[in-house]
Amino acid sequence: MENAVEETGDKKTDVFVKGEAAIKPEFLTTKDKFHGFIDSESTKRETTSENDKVEESKESPFEEPEAKKPKLETEERSKAGKPDGKRLRGQNKSRPHIKPTTYEEKRLCLSVIKDNRECPFGDKCHFHHDVAEYMATKPADIGESCYLYDTFGKCGYGLSCRFAKAHTTPDFKTMENAELIKSCEGKTVVKNSLSKDLQNSLRKRSVAFKKSAEYLKTLSNNKDKREPQGNGDACAPAASADPTGLGQRASTEAETQAQASPDKEPPVKTIGPLTDVDVIKLRQCEKKQVDFQDKLYLAPLTTCGNLPFRRVCKRFGADITCGEMAMCTNLLQGQQSEWALLKRHESEDVFGVQVEGCFPDTMTRCAELINNNTDVDFVDINSGCPIDLVYKKGGGCGLMTRTRKFEQIVKGMNYVLDVPLTVKIRTGVQEKCNIAHKLIPEMKKWGVSMITLHGRSREQRYTKLADWDYITSCSKLASPVPLFGNGDILSYEDAMKARETGVSGIMIARGALIKPWIFTEIKESRHWDISSSERLDILRDFSNFGLEHWGSDTRGVEKTRTFMLEWLSFMCRYIPVGLLERVPQKINERPPYYMGRNYLESLMASQNVGDWVRISEMLLGPVPNNFNFLPKHKANAYK
Repeated sequence: MENAVEETGDKKTDVFVKGEAAIKPEFLTTKDKFHGFIDSESTKRETTSENDKVEESKESPFEEPEAKKPKLETEERSKAGKPDGKRLRGQNKSRPHIKPTTYEEKRLCLSVIKDNRECPFGDKCHFHHDVAEYMATKPADIGESCYLYDTFGKCGYGLSCRFAKAHTTPDFKTMENAELIKSCEGKTVVKNSLSKDLQNSLRKRSVAFKKSAEYLKTLSNNKDKREPQGNGDACAPAASADPTGLGQRASTEAETQAQASPDKEPPVKTIGPLTDVDVIKLRQCEKKQVDFQDKLYLAPLTTCGNLPFRRVCKRFGADITCGEMAMCTNLLQGQQSEWALLKRHESEDVFGVQVEGCFPDTMTRCAELINNNTDVDFVDINSGCPIDLVYKKGGGCGLMTRTRKFEQIVKGMNYVLDVPLTVKIRTGVQEKCNIAHKLIPEMKKWGVSMITLHGRSREQRYTKLADWDYITSCSKLASPVPLFGNGDILSYEDAMKARETGVSGIMIARGALIKPWIFTEIKESRHWDISSSERLDILRDFSNFGLEHWGSDTRGVEKTRTFMLEWLSFMCRYIPVGLLERVPQKINERPPYYMGRNYLESLMASQNVGDWVRISEMLLGPVPNNFNFLPKHKANAYK
């Protein structure tokens, strides 16, 4: 859609389409002209670069992968099984998923990478042991310098690194920088990794949850007092409510001790009606304190809120960061992929983890597990997740309607944690039925240290503006417990208006994905007309952080690329300040087709997946032949 311009006498009046951002008329264009310009410029640049590398390609034994061919809309629809005229919408449940392992036919054996020529698997090993044979089939290197080698003095991926020429001798030996290695000795850059011993213990269900057993026993006793024997209670944490079966051994031992004969000395010394455990129990005021007042909080963002992205946001001034939502049952089962969501970089000075669950027993044990095995500043309960997978089993937003279970979860987690417990909620489940104001006074009694309120209900998702008037009234109810407001913050002016409501701090989610420098804008109270080259540098930093986090081999490069493309599906919505007719840009306004001030700015404004791939190729080299991508968070209004 385009903006219409009307002329009345000597005056020129812009009539802007509702829901679209107001861009200066001289930059506006049509869809066909925009994509025509992008394609022609990209072709010119690709042709020029190919001509410059003709001699190199003749001498090199490696073949460059074929350029990705754009698919016709009819082909996409037919493959997706969609009738003509309909688009993929919503959650994209049928999105293609290619594992990074498929991008390499055969990988180099780890024993060769570690300079240990004897493979423990012998002839049964499926990986390459002949270095010359592997190097002949390995894809071409992406760049001349390796970020890992330049930063740490050595690259743990050796010959399999896609930047191997920077640290490999002609006879295929890996080089090391002794000075850099010495300077990095003793540093733990990333914390909260899952150890093999703990993983094995979790899988064997041999981890003892002593504090959790104590709390769950009190729930069981309260249930017995409240109801006659044999009458099942759906809200009570019965043994059948534990989907993992963890902690049963610990709770059985506690019950056995409690049923000891009265002649024997009780296991816990008593002082009147109190026990020593009650006397020395950690009080709320003695827990580790976190100053939440007037902070900028980067929201826990599923998929996009990974560790490399959080590092980018920390550079721009985010005060508080939080890991992606982790399922408590998966953590208790020792799943490596779920534990990866708890990892913390050394730059994250105030860091929390967010867990999701719907039963008091699993959530309490999960909190004790995190408390004993990770380094975090707070733990957050997700009671605002709107997706069906979580909601239908009673988690996420479902907890807001199950107050008795919610109370048991909060009190149980508070009992076992030495750090503050926070909660993230929405206004409610139904659109016109807010219930947060009823829950907040109760949560204050339960012992919550901080509440975050997203100003929309579950049914709304992101279809309407966040209700900041409601957030204002809730912040008064929450006092003196800090309440953070969340929703529609995309500029420092939005942040100033939010602060006027009386909230203790601001949580930023989509705003940080669209423009991660929003934290700098808020702290410096200005609109930053950031250049396209500066934005590319931000993406370059992300790619370097990704290679450090996920690896610099083919698997790591393609994983970094996938997460970068997910981020670009949000970043393309940003409109440069210099192009706007009125400042600031609003988060609910869609950008019309416009030409940037240079080719790169126009490319970054494209909503086409193929153009996002082109941006990734500038930093991570050509995509593999079998590469395919469809964004996870693709909005209905975007192609």
